[in-house]
Amino acid sequence: QVQLVESGGGLVQPGGSLRLSCAASESSFTVMAWYRQVPGKQRELVAVISSVGNTNYADSVKGRFTISRDNAKNTLYLQMNSLKPEDTAVYYCNANWKYWGQGTLVTVSE
Repeated sequence: QVQLVESGGGLVQPGGSLRLSCAASESSFTVMAWYRQVPGKQRELVAVISSVGNTNYADSVKGRFTISRDNAKNTLYLQMNSLKPEDTAVYYCNANWKYWGQGTLVTVSE
């Protein structure tokens, strides 16, 4: 059974940084991605990375967030810099557009 476990969320001040991690139970995923969701809104795609490292980002996070993966460690990362209050959400890891983690809460606030 595929398992994805996120970590690294928390409370951070505006302008601060956080790094999210997603530990996967296997390494065979072609595509991995980060999504986020605010209560009452649809889950939105934040960033995606292919098995060879090609990346794509939502316009709202371009230049501030960086997605990466360590295939040897079966781990996906999201480095988030210059965080804004509107980045507050539950962040979810996704693999192959099919499997989901349980989410980790990021709160950007004074």
